[in-house]
Amino acid sequence: MKRFWTDVSVDADRVVRLDARPVRTPGRTPLALPTDALATAVADEWRAVGETIDPRAMPLTGLANAAIDRVAPDPGLFAAGLASYAESDLLCYRAEAPAELVAREAAAWDPLLDWARVRYDVHFACVGGIMHRAQPPATVARLSEAVASRPPFALVALQPIVTITGTLVGTLALVEGAIDAEGLWTAATVDETWQVERWGEDALAAAARDARRREYDAAVRFLRLLG
Repeated sequence: MKRFWTDVSVDADRVVRLDARPVRTPGRTPLALPTDALATAVADEWRAVGETIDPRAMPLTGLANAAIDRVAPDPGLFAAGLASYAESDLLCYRAEAPAELVAREAAAWDPLLDWARVRYDVHFACVGGIMHRAQPPATVARLSEAVASRPPFALVALQPIVTITGTLVGTLALVEGAIDAEGLWTAATVDETWQVERWGEDALAAAARDARRREYDAAVRFLRLLG
C-alpha cells in the first residue's frame, strides 16, 4: 500500500489518526492504545513510513493489531496457549555433556528456576536431554494463572518472547523485573552461543538469530510502553 497521508496524530482516546481518519486494524477496529507512551510510539511508526507501507518496519503496530483482533475477543484461550509452554520450558531440559556447557546452563538457568520456586511456590522436574518429562500439575496450574492474569496487550507481547526464548519461566521473570531483557536473551541463547564458540559462526544462522533478536526487542519494548 502506498502512503496516502500527510499528518499523523493521536486523539483523546489514544486512537492513531492519519489526516484525522482513524487507523483501523485488519479486523476494522480503530487502533486504540492503552497508554500514551504506546500510542506515541505506534504513531511514530506511521510517521516514519516512506512511499510504501512495510509491516516489517512497524512491529509495534502489528502487536497492537493482534492484541485487538486476536487476543481481546478471547484472552483466556490465548493465555492457555502461552501457558502450555510450562510443560516444556527450556530451563528444565539440560545438556548431559560436555561439562562446560552443563555448567553454563546451570549458571544461567538455575537462578530463574529458583526465583519461580519462591515466587509461585512451585517445583520443577528437570531432565538431562530432550525427552519430555511432565511437570507437576500444581506447577502448570500456577504458571497458567500467572499468564491468565495479564491483559490482552500484555499477553500479545508475551507470545513472541516466550516462543523465541523457549521459556515461560524466564518470560515471567522478565515481566516481574527479576531479570532484564539482555539477561534473558543471554540465558536463552546459552546453547547457541556455546556452539558458535566451538564451531564458528554460520551466516544463515546468524541472520536468523538477528531476525529473532529484532522481534524479541520489539516485544520487550511493547511491554515497557504499557507501563
